[in-house]
Amino acid sequence: MEYRKLGRTGLSVSTIGLGCEGFIGMSEKETFRQMDFAIAQGINFIDMYSSNPGLRTNIGKTLLGRRSQFVIQGHLCATWENGQYLRTRNVDKTLSAFEEQLRLLHTDYLDIGMIHYVDDEKDFFHVFDGPIIRLALRLKQEGKIRHIGMSSHNPQVAMKAVESGLVDVLMFSINPCYDMQPASEDVEDLWKDENYERELHNIDPERELLYELCEQKGVGIDVMKVYGGGDLLSEANSPFGKAFTPVQCIEYALTRPGVASVMRGCRNCDEVRKAVDWCNASKEEKDYTSVMQGMDRFSWKGHCMYCGHCAPCSVGIDVASVNKYYNLTVAEGFVPETVREHYKALSHHASECIRCGKCEKNCPFGVDIRGHMQKAEDRFGY
Repeated sequence: MEYRKLGRTGLSVSTIGLGCEGFIGMSEKETFRQMDFAIAQGINFIDMYSSNPGLRTNIGKTLLGRRSQFVIQGHLCATWENGQYLRTRNVDKTLSAFEEQLRLLHTDYLDIGMIHYVDDEKDFFHVFDGPIIRLALRLKQEGKIRHIGMSSHNPQVAMKAVESGLVDVLMFSINPCYDMQPASEDVEDLWKDENYERELHNIDPERELLYELCEQKGVGIDVMKVYGGGDLLSEANSPFGKAFTPVQCIEYALTRPGVASVMRGCRNCDEVRKAVDWCNASKEEKDYTSVMQGMDRFSWKGHCMYCGHCAPCSVGIDVASVNKYYNLTVAEGFVPETVREHYKALSHHASECIRCGKCEKNCPFGVDIRGHMQKAEDRFGY
């Protein structure tokens, strides 16, 4: 298992996380079996979005005696009423559900208190200008949550949360299809067939800016919907008309700036294994560009996807990293100190480019890499 720092939280999380909604309806014995299998694979990061009390009870029992092994991401504003999950913005219901969550999980804190599902601007201001954010800040001060997060499918709203400085973690939906769609307050727009009937070119700039901003600000991203609800794994259902493998979907998400982990809502050990296969997959098995090339209506031409196909560089430049750090400065409009230091730490820099063009012959998306190296040299000074 590979582990990454979750932004500025300092938490070390497994790149493959476990979305526990897949355990709903399982017996206590089966929940133990699934969790033990996940732990054996090195998974230490779990998301408890569901407010189902049976699920929380079973998960809580599996955590007894090993709470310290896990980074738990629990959700604020998710309640259980009349036998079903409900999203709420009522502060009293939110607090009551939070306290019940701690009790059922047999813990006195959550590593991440995730403000649940904020997709429209009006709701964002209701949450961040009102009692919900004040409750989250109070719980953080009391040590009952260690870090505040927010889940969203809308890059415009997510950007507001990142820029507020109040959230340390963003849970966001990332995959090649969603990344081509513009911001919307209706999550259903992300997978409507008609939205993929027109020509689409490159990642939506607001989404790309969001990922770059998270990287620059130290807001860690954990990913949901990495398979697009399963559609990307099916040739018949994929908008591209080609099927991705689970490993390719996960690799795509983990190569976006700011991303630390992918949450998989696994329903059985086989689904866990297919996600964890990413850890030992070959470069060829991880290569998502093979699915994304040669399509008439979908194009990423001229756009660096950080896929690494440009390697090896004749003089050893990590081209993808140079491009990423340069793009972070473009997003900010200046060179932040943290980005400058990351660039400085590279073994080789843009100024060392000998303009041989070998990387451009390798690039599947026709990126003007030599031009990008010149821009990076101009921006960083070497």
